[in-house]
Amino acid sequence: MDSAEFVILAVPAQSMRQNVRQVRDSLTASMILVSVAKGLEAETGKRMSQVITEVNVSGLPERVCALSGPNLSGEINQGLPATSVVAGQDIEVAKRVQRLLDSPNFSVFTSDDVIGVELCGALKNVIALGAGMLDGLELGNNAKAAFITIAWGEVVSLGTALGAKASTFYGLAGLGDLIATGNSPLSRNHYVGCELGKGRSLGEITAAMSGVAEGIDTAMGARRLASKLGSEMPVIDLIYRVLFESLSPVEISTRFKNGLKPESAT
Repeated sequence: MDSAEFVILAVPAQSMRQNVRQVRDSLTASMILVSVAKGLEAETGKRMSQVITEVNVSGLPERVCALSGPNLSGEINQGLPATSVVAGQDIEVAKRVQRLLDSPNFSVFTSDDVIGVELCGALKNVIALGAGMLDGLELGNNAKAAFITIAWGEVVSLGTALGAKASTFYGLAGLGDLIATGNSPLSRNHYVGCELGKGRSLGEITAAMSGVAEGIDTAMGARRLASKLGSEMPVIDLIYRVLFESLSPVEISTRFKNGLKPESAT
């Protein structure tokens, strides 16, 4: 590993800290580290680039990149076309990752908005859980579209408060990933939400899964992050309460109709 130019960290968000700690003695300051995890650390609300930089103290933050976008792994495994965004504080470093990963069926774009790209990848998983709940309750696409739109407005407000660019949330890493994850049966987060909407328990659902639905723990991290900022995120708070406080998914629909109406529709 000592001679590696790039190190791709493809592990669940909740184990990122532990995994980087295990390999940090083999990491050098010249290496470019690329996170593909789409989540926030549950206990701290930190993004993956923050976790990596914090653990790898000898590394340089400008050499840590994040890859995110509408990348359902099942479709990529089939060789279907996909796009993604690699973000880095140093755009030249991001371009090096782009050249490494770009291919005919996997187009990679670059961004210098690390905060925005990471928050998009993480928080769309939480919104996908809620969208899945509405599908499990068979409430229709009109209700789901309104839910996703209002919920995403919360995400944009949080992101810009943290220094992200609003435009990032309406690009490939944001809206693009949200459309894929919030609607596809290939999405683990949508699946978990849908099964919750059908009345199954979270423990039962996750015990039968082979993969990780990052939105579950990220909902906890997002709530902690919003609390630190003093930001109100009523939709994400409802999703959190369904996951961890036994709130019925039916309550999302009820409260959405009665208490989460936007002051103006845009």
